[in-house]
Amino acid sequence: MEKIYELQADICKALSNPKRLEIINKLKEGEMSATELIEKTGLSKSNLSQYTGVLKAKGVILSRREGVNVYYRIANMKVIEACTLMREFLLSEIKEKSRMASNLKKVGQNFHGV
Repeated sequence: MEKIYELQADICKALSNPKRLEIINKLKEGEMSATELIEKTGLSKSNLSQYTGVLKAKGVILSRREGVNVYYRIANMKVIEACTLMREFLLSEIKEKSRMASNLKKVGQNFHGV
C-alpha cells in the first residue's frame, strides 16, 4: 500500500508548478496544439516543451503528432476533478481568512471607538 503514496506524491510533484497547472487548466477545454498553448500561456516553445514533458512523463497528459504539429490533451479527467477540488478548497480558505480579517478589523474599530 505504501507504493500508492509514492505514486501520489510523484503526481503531486508534477502538479506543484503553477505553469504546469495553467497548462492543465487550458487543456480542460479540450485538445490543443503546442502553438495554441504557447499563445494561451505566453510560454516559449522550449519552456512549454519542458512543462509538458514532465506532465507526459507522469501520465497526466497525452500528446500526438500530426505533421509538424504536436497536440496535447488530458489523459484522465480525474486530474481536472482533483485540480478543481483543490482550487475550490483554496478559494474557500481565502474567503474564510478574509472574513476573519474583516471581523477582526471591526472588533478593532469598536475597541478604539470606545
